[in-house]
Amino acid sequence: MDAQRALLRRVAEIAGVGMYVVDDQGRIVEVSARACKLLARSAPELVGQDGHDFLHRDELGGRLAPSQCAMMRAFLAGQAAQGDAVWLERGDGTLLRAGWLLAPYTTEDGDVGAFVVFHEAAEGRQGDAVDASALGELERLALLAETTTTLTTTLETDEAVQRLTRLLVPRLADWAVVDLIAEGGEVRRDTVVHHDNGVTHRRHDLEGPMPPVPEGSTMPLSRALRGAAASLAGPGHYQGPPDSGIAEAQRELFDATGMHSVAIAPIRGVREVLGALTIGRSEQTDAFGPEDLSLLEDVSRRAGLAFSNTRLYQRQRAVAETMQRHLLPQLPHVPGMGMVARYLPAPDASQVGGDWYDAFPLPDGSIALVIGDVAGHDLEAAAGMAQVRNMLRAFAWDHSEPPSLIIRRLDQALLHISDAAMATLIFARLEATEDGYWSLVWTNAGHPPPLLATPDGRARFLDGGHGMLLGSGLELDRTDGTLRLPPDSTLVFYTDGLIEVPHQAIDVGFDRLRRNAAALRRRRLSEFCDLLLARVRPPESTDDVAILALRTPRETSPAPTASPGSG
Repeated sequence: MDAQRALLRRVAEIAGVGMYVVDDQGRIVEVSARACKLLARSAPELVGQDGHDFLHRDELGGRLAPSQCAMMRAFLAGQAAQGDAVWLERGDGTLLRAGWLLAPYTTEDGDVGAFVVFHEAAEGRQGDAVDASALGELERLALLAETTTTLTTTLETDEAVQRLTRLLVPRLADWAVVDLIAEGGEVRRDTVVHHDNGVTHRRHDLEGPMPPVPEGSTMPLSRALRGAAASLAGPGHYQGPPDSGIAEAQRELFDATGMHSVAIAPIRGVREVLGALTIGRSEQTDAFGPEDLSLLEDVSRRAGLAFSNTRLYQRQRAVAETMQRHLLPQLPHVPGMGMVARYLPAPDASQVGGDWYDAFPLPDGSIALVIGDVAGHDLEAAAGMAQVRNMLRAFAWDHSEPPSLIIRRLDQALLHISDAAMATLIFARLEATEDGYWSLVWTNAGHPPPLLATPDGRARFLDGGHGMLLGSGLELDRTDGTLRLPPDSTLVFYTDGLIEVPHQAIDVGFDRLRRNAAALRRRRLSEFCDLLLARVRPPESTDDVAILALRTPRETSPAPTASPGSG
């Protein structure tokens, strides 16, 4: 293969044309010197780039959809083709009008890709030499490829539906209608999109709940919603007395839209029918034909797989939300002591993860405080977090020991009777002293240190009691930190999602937290926590966040025993 590339590159140089080679993903893997000169770009600039996205433009310099690019259609079809002109963006921002030839290749090892040869084209006739009889098939392949890549990159059903309609309108039709079946069996007209005078817009007035799907109806939409094959329809199908409420809704749709021809296909999931996809024409004069049904079936099949994935994700998210409600506790009520907690899930994950907080009264009247983080931010991390939390609660209730000894017991137990991954946490005891202050004793298992903001406007991290994270397997002694909390001071426990950003020094996040905590300490505790999240958590954070904040009373007085409260 290397020898073949070298020979073609040499021929290209002699002929004065450019050449580049793309792999099966369309990425440039090799480029000739003449191509670099024609494109006013260096080889390192080109190699590794997506050939279509990086170079191909329309004649005005705008982005070109793969389905509108003759070269891309030939590449997707795996066919040799040539054309009179494409527009390629040069390194200086100008456009190169180029004639081209694309030839696919397959190596002895089974690797596939294509050679692209191009030259500067003279002004004149534009067009491409892809055989007209094959053009429809190439467009079909390009649309199906776009459907797959576009719909499988989102886990939100609403976004997937909008992407689907953008693929179909106005490329295939003036109208696109998506009817979805909920898990309870109810049908909803989820989306109606219309393209008119160059503008695509939603028709919300035509969307909403639909009548049930009748078992015996022979009407096209009813059959599609039961999973029957795609079919063609027009206003005439609904001119007679409707056989069901859904048929009446369809007649109203035809009247409101003016569609003269529609194609309807079921959206089938892995095990069930998820809905129906309808495309219609009102401004375009051609009626849909049998060949359009085959294409629509292929599109709806891909949509069904994508929607199945989004529904599976939504089910998982619902389970996660339920777990979150049960795993994140109510905070105990301590007279005179403020206590607030916050939890935010990772932006691109389930609604619960490995971060957690906990606070509960102990038999001796002290209060246990916990902030922790089990590796991950998904259901597996949440399950591990639940194990760690429950085991810690049991040890803390059963053993009246310093926090360091409790965590040592927990560490040993995790190694032998838990499936939880490695974890970090802070475990603390808070208790009233005889002289009316509050005393904090804590141990830190590899977790970011607590932050104390005092009435004089200063904030500092509590570095005492620091030790190894849980689950390392190392037999190490743990220590405790102790502190008498000043009156009207704010103590903040938090997880690393509040301060940590990939590829950024952690000290930046620590400093941002310290400065904002000092500035906000006069705010009400709930407002303090909300503003801390808004100002400190980086917008690009990909981790979940838990915060547990306390505020000591302004006056020193013995504190009554804590009791569970509403939090």
